[in-house]
Amino acid sequence: MLKTISKTTLLLGLGLAVAVPNAYAQGAKKAAAAPAPAPIVGNAEAGAKKISNCIGCHGIPEYKTAFPTVYRVPKISGQNEKYLIAALNAYRSGERSHPSMKGIASALSDQDIADLAAYYAKNK
Repeated sequence: MLKTISKTTLLLGLGLAVAVPNAYAQGAKKAAAAPAPAPIVGNAEAGAKKISNCIGCHGIPEYKTAFPTVYRVPKISGQNEKYLIAALNAYRSGERSHPSMKGIASALSDQDIADLAAYYAKNK
């Protein structure tokens, strides 16, 4: 059985069919026009004020820890800045699986990570 559609319903439906895609197109134009966020740049001086969680292990030459297993903690002073950023992000995301480092990295902002990496890359 065929239903009869009123002119009002038909016009309303056609109006929505035209208005909705136009609204999405306008939104896409606004989104495309939005400026990209400024890149995060590390500041070694700011990083020097954020190292308190790092120096207890990474600041002791040949330091070994027993959690979660016994191993020598790596020296990070003089390490490549991009490497340090990638490593901290990997600990934060869980891609690297050290429980202490995951806890520390999870508490860091992107700016904190950039600042710490700049500090340690500069200090050899």
